Amino acid sequence: MPETKPKSVARIACIAATPVKTTASALARDERPFRFDRDTFFVPLFALSTILLVASLYWTFEVAPIEAQMGIVQKIFYFHVPSAYAMYIGATACFIGSVMYLLKPTDARDALGRAGAELAIVMGLIVLVTGPLWAAKAWGFLWTWDPRLTTSMLSWLVYVAYGVLRSFSGDGEGERKFAAALGILGAANLPIIHYSVQKWGGQHPAVVTGKGGGLQHPDMRIAFILSMAAFTFFALTLLLARIRLERVQSRLARAEEDAIDLGLDDRTET
Repeated sequence: MPETKPKSVARIACIAATPVKTTASALARDERPFRFDRDTFFVPLFALSTILLVASLYWTFEVAPIEAQMGIVQKIFYFHVPSAYAMYIGATACFIGSVMYLLKPTDARDALGRAGAELAIVMGLIVLVTGPLWAAKAWGFLWTWDPRLTTSMLSWLVYVAYGVLRSFSGDGEGERKFAAALGILGAANLPIIHYSVQKWGGQHPAVVTGKGGGLQHPDMRIAFILSMAAFTFFALTLLLARIRLERVQSRLARAEEDAIDLGLDDRTET
C-alpha cells in the first residue's frame, strides 16, 4: 500500500503552493483591526472597570445614606441613570459604525456597529427593568406612557430589531446595510429621549439637571459619580470585548471561505 501524508500536512503544503487571489473587496473587508483591538488596551480597561464597579457598589450600599422618602428603593437610581448613559454610549457607537459602514463597508466597521447595538440592548434592558421598579414606589404604578419612557422603549426596540436581523437573517452585504440603517434610525431617537421631559413634560423627574431631589447628601453625589464612571468604563469594556469577538468571527469566516475556494474544507470532499 502506498504511504500517504497526513491530511493536515497535505493541506499545509497545498496552501503554501497555491497562489492566493486578492481583490479590492477582500482587502476592504479584511482591513487591519482597530489599534485598540489589543490586550495592551483591553486588560487595563477591564481592570479599571472592575475596580470602579466594586467601589461603586461599596459606596452605594455601605456609605451613601438611605433617602428619607423613597427608602432603600432610591438606590435603584445609582443603576438606572448610569445604565441609560451606557445605552447612549452603545447607541453612539452603533451610529458611528453604521455610518462608516455605509460609506465604506469593512468588517471592523460592521463589528463596531453590531457591538454598539448589542450594548444598547443590554443597557436599555437594565433601564427598562430598573425604571418601573423605581416608579412602583414613587408613582404607585409600574408603567405609564410618559414621553421619556415611551421614546426610550421605542429606541430600545429599534436595537432589538437590529439584533434580531443580524442573528437570524444571515451575514450578507444586504443584511449588514439594512441593519446599519436601523442603527442610524435608533440614534436619531436619542435627542428626543433626552429632551422629551423639557419639551413635553410628563411624570419622569429631572433628578440630576432639575429640581427632582434625591442627591442632597454629599455621599449620594459621590455614589452617583462612582456609578457613572463604573458604568462608563464597564460599557467600554463590553463594547471592546464584543468588537474583538466579532473581528475573530469575521476572520474565521474569511478563512473558511478561502478553504472552500482552495478545496481544503472537509465539507467539500466526497
